[in-house]
Amino acid sequence: MTDTHATTILLVRRGGCVAMAGDGQVTFGQNMIMKQTARKVRRLNDGTVLAGFAGATADAFTLFELFEEKLKHFRGNLLRAAVELTKEWRKDKYLRRLDAMLLLADSEHMLVLSGNGDVIEPDDGVTAIGSGGPYALAAARALIGHSGLGAEEIVREAMGIAADICVYTNRHLTVEVLGKEME
Repeated sequence: MTDTHATTILLVRRGGCVAMAGDGQVTFGQNMIMKQTARKVRRLNDGTVLAGFAGATADAFTLFELFEEKLKHFRGNLLRAAVELTKEWRKDKYLRRLDAMLLLADSEHMLVLSGNGDVIEPDDGVTAIGSGGPYALAAARALIGHSGLGAEEIVREAMGIAADICVYTNRHLTVEVLGKEME
């Protein structure tokens, strides 16, 4: 996958809480907005795993289905399921052509998966994908370092900043949260 555009997905872990946000914009080509309220973030495995995607929608849904199968097969073990999905994604002739990336999180791990064989766990508890990802990531890191905001507040604020900068990102957010903020 060379260029992921037309979305922003942000994942933040802070104070015992994990929050993931995705914008709702669906862009057709480079100059037309087709939909404003898409849902690119969802809960899997009876609500214990957060998943978000950037890239081609049909490809991402294919990956979600495959990942859910792996997650069930490995009894909710996020790391094992992610590694096995990525191995299959990389080796299979059909899957190799899928143009999407996934962000995944449970109560312990945060992962970025790509068709290049990447399974990356960020060092600092924050990561993002999509065209607005770098903007949301920078904003979230600044908010983590210079505010007392919780994970959910950080993803909402950072996504707003990304929407102000990236033409492929809007302010219609889907936000999912695991855990509770520590006081």
